[in-house]
Amino acid sequence: MPTLNIGILAHVDAGKTSLTERLLFDHGAIDRLGSVDAGDTRTDDGDIERRRGITIRSAVAAFTAGDTRINLIDTPGHSDFIAEVERALEVLDGAVLLLSAVEGVQAQTRVLMRTLRRLRLPTVVFVNKIDRAGARSADLLADIRRRLTPCVAPLTEVRDIGTAGARVTPRPPGDPQLAEALAEVDPAVLEAVVDGPEPTPDELRKALAARTADGSFHPVLFGSALGGQGVAELVEAVTGLIPPPPATSDGPPRGTVFAVRPSAGGERIAYLRLYEGEVTLRQRLTLLRREADGRTSEVTGRVTGLDVIGGGGPSLTAGNIAALTGLNGVRVGDRLGPLAERAPHFARPTLETLVRARRPGQAAALRTALLTLADQDPLIHARPAASGATALLLYGEVQMEVLAATLAQDFGIEADFEPGRVRFLERPRGVGEAVEEMPWHLGTRYWATIGLRVEPGPLGSGGLFDYETELGALPRAFHQAIEDTVHATLATGLRGASVTDYRVTLVRSGYCAPISTAADFRGLTPLVLRAALERAGTRLYEPYHAFETEVPLDALAPVTAHLASLGAEFTGTTGGSTAWVITGELPARRVREIELRLPGLTHGEGVWWSRPSGDRELRPH
Repeated sequence: MPTLNIGILAHVDAGKTSLTERLLFDHGAIDRLGSVDAGDTRTDDGDIERRRGITIRSAVAAFTAGDTRINLIDTPGHSDFIAEVERALEVLDGAVLLLSAVEGVQAQTRVLMRTLRRLRLPTVVFVNKIDRAGARSADLLADIRRRLTPCVAPLTEVRDIGTAGARVTPRPPGDPQLAEALAEVDPAVLEAVVDGPEPTPDELRKALAARTADGSFHPVLFGSALGGQGVAELVEAVTGLIPPPPATSDGPPRGTVFAVRPSAGGERIAYLRLYEGEVTLRQRLTLLRREADGRTSEVTGRVTGLDVIGGGGPSLTAGNIAALTGLNGVRVGDRLGPLAERAPHFARPTLETLVRARRPGQAAALRTALLTLADQDPLIHARPAASGATALLLYGEVQMEVLAATLAQDFGIEADFEPGRVRFLERPRGVGEAVEEMPWHLGTRYWATIGLRVEPGPLGSGGLFDYETELGALPRAFHQAIEDTVHATLATGLRGASVTDYRVTLVRSGYCAPISTAADFRGLTPLVLRAALERAGTRLYEPYHAFETEVPLDALAPVTAHLASLGAEFTGTTGGSTAWVITGELPARRVREIELRLPGLTHGEGVWWSRPSGDRELRPH
């Protein structure tokens, strides 16, 4: 049976989880419809998700439509969890981009569509909530063409839209509107439209399937997840227009771990999408991981549990997804088979917070719990801090609230989070070198000789450690003590921020057997490294957010003026009949200010969206 891995993506509250429930119910995968309001949906299975009514983690469920198995990946809609969405995109064969017929094209919708078009992922647009008051069709299609992509055409139309009696009917197979839209991206259809004869319905169907498959065209369908209208037509479009991936069981297995969850017993469950080969129970697997410093590490384990999503037999075959247990130490992003030349890049979180256990006796348990959660989402970067606290990197306040609730619910730890502050970074300015000889150094006796050179590393490399000494010149434990201490020391730079994108090279070393110990090297390394870093100097960088805001026509001038006063750099301003859309980049530390001011500047009608977009050198004030 061919399998399609389909992601449902949308701005928050557009109805992703409700659509997932409807698809599962209509195809017999569940025996009753769950409700987001009631908190009993299949995919939002965490207590926190049910209480808040939002999707926090990507979830997988399956159903069968005709002769095709469809694995549905329900992704978060809130921008704090955008990295979770982008990880899921790696393993998809196609996507359903969901819009509300009332709210229309929203900021997150535009970001998702840009990503889908960049990946050329086959995408069907589903306009939800046609039975709600205020729902639109014709002018919403115009908004989609103007603000998402011009390469769209409706495959269905709505009668009595905006009422409880709204109904969906398919458009005719030879629809001239479809032919005109396809002519923009398909040369054969363009030739037929211009020179004749008119393309036949069969030719249009073939062109529609081909252009949807290559990601250049996006069919639009209307419906209601709650009422069920238009959902059958959506499934027909997905199975008919999105091609299943080529699957081969020959050769070694190749796949990607796109989610990691804890089981009821605390064991890690890894969700693996397999592209080639086969994985069986009790098989020994070696997964590869690209570390922040560019090194490749391995995680090895034996598969003790294998649950293929949607069933399908005792083994995981190419094209399918399975939940695996037994791979201790597995993390999101680990690869089975060769690593890609360039791993997907996610902008670093820009908020840093300190977390402390309310009961001092739980400090160690808190740190262990946070490190466990960091394995599920490596971008949160948990690390030890002073006074028993743990430092965390996060995308936003909602993510902080979710983590606090998770610690209390899953680990029994009440924790206090300090208010998030924007995280600055330092990078080496130049090259600096320092050497200290044994046995006397800086007034402290260390039986060690260390020489270190600090210089800028490749952008995005994190921290790199190299040797110019002979690897056999020091015992391995001493080498490891130097390298570990270098990375730990550079968590705080000359200006109090974490140092990144550096290369530290061991240029000289020596020891005295049997007197020298690893403690000598751990004690001396920070002193030598600090001296080398001071000679190299550092530059301070601050994080930026890419933003998009939609404001009423009469609010353009005050909003742009205020953004400019906050240091924004504009990349575009486009106007329509009712609103302006402004895009640009803004220092992350000023984002909260504009979020608070925007309602007053726009009479409560402004819409704001932003996400981390990298960093820039801090400008002098």
